[in-house]
Amino acid sequence: MSFIDEIKAKAKADKKRIVLPETMDKRTFEAAEKILKEGIADLILIGTPEAIAENGKGFDLTGATIVDPFNDPNKQKYIDKFVELRAKKGVTPESAKEQMEKDYMYYACLMCKCGDADGVVSGACHSTGNTIRPALQLLKTKKGVRSVSGFFLMEVPNCTMGEHGLFVFADCAVNVDFDSAKLAEIAALSAESFRNFVGAEPKVAMLSYSTKGSAKHDDVTKVADAVKIAHEQYPDIKLDGELQLDAAIVPEVAALKAPGSEVAGHANTLVFPSLEAGNIGYKLVQRLAKANAYGPVLQGLAYPVNDLSRGCYADDIVGVVAMTAVQAQMA
Repeated sequence: MSFIDEIKAKAKADKKRIVLPETMDKRTFEAAEKILKEGIADLILIGTPEAIAENGKGFDLTGATIVDPFNDPNKQKYIDKFVELRAKKGVTPESAKEQMEKDYMYYACLMCKCGDADGVVSGACHSTGNTIRPALQLLKTKKGVRSVSGFFLMEVPNCTMGEHGLFVFADCAVNVDFDSAKLAEIAALSAESFRNFVGAEPKVAMLSYSTKGSAKHDDVTKVADAVKIAHEQYPDIKLDGELQLDAAIVPEVAALKAPGSEVAGHANTLVFPSLEAGNIGYKLVQRLAKANAYGPVLQGLAYPVNDLSRGCYADDIVGVVAMTAVQAQMA
């Protein structure tokens, strides 16, 4: 059974209510039909009856809940919650109503906040910023978490490295500026994500172009300091660095460059030192190794909200909905 099939099976075992707010895109409806037929999640589609009838024409949406943002009986409850959360930022009932009707992502997040949904998937036709911003404003981060980060679950075919070819790569999607404390937090969140999704012990490598001081530079020091912080704050996580990529995943190289490390040569959770490195790294593996790249999956939010690539296919949406449902089970 493939990784995504296992995730779908987990999602089916305890179905969650997942909102799809992008009802202006036919890919949403193609994915919704598959999700409903497979029983992966209870779906909520936000949109006017006219828009859903037009864009969803030809798709079987039996079992989906349709929420009309202009005539929803729960709308006032959501407006009141929006004002409660954002009054200090100048949000009024009028501006809340306008924002919810203009951007369904706000509506979706308010449904989660009020307990009427368990998670949201968006981004097929909106930027990552437009997906994350409402979630940060209305749902916030988990208690004690500084910032949101994004990971890809990589499934590499015919690979004995990692966890039989499974890896978490982070952060590949969200943070532009990393400091040592943020890198350490990303490592901890990524370890938790690996354990939740793969069901195996995470072994976290803090990546660099240096291994154990083989190069000297502020960028290397940043990663080395992140390792120290992580060891102090998250002592139960198997984590090591700074490590070059080959030292992190190839046992023979690890034996030469980082002897005695319980992570080097066996890492399955790779924390990249910058967004550029992470984004380039996952795409290289995806394209050259023909790996499946599931994500970006967001971590650190108080509720499961996940982003999609604007170039995604309907099957990508199905997979991310399944992963969001599993995240909701862990909440």
